[in-house]
Amino acid sequence: MQDKDNPKQHPGSNMEKDPRDWLSGDEPMTGAQASYLKTLSEQADEPDAYADGLSKAEASERIDALKRKLGLEDEDGR
Repeated sequence: MQDKDNPKQHPGSNMEKDPRDWLSGDEPMTGAQASYLKTLSEQADEPDAYADGLSKAEASERIDALKRKLGLEDEDGR
């Protein structure tokens, strides 16, 4: 019998969580986020989308917005 609340049974479920609800959302953005956000902001011709000192949640939201603008999302909106 499978446990419905076991995250191992739903590996993609954490990808659906709003970044503002992340426990680590207030931590500084990761190096990978910073690099990707910088690249996307340059591609979208929106240099102000990148800023030092963003949180993980803020960086994630900006990355998602730039991906939408550039048409880089897949069918699931990721």
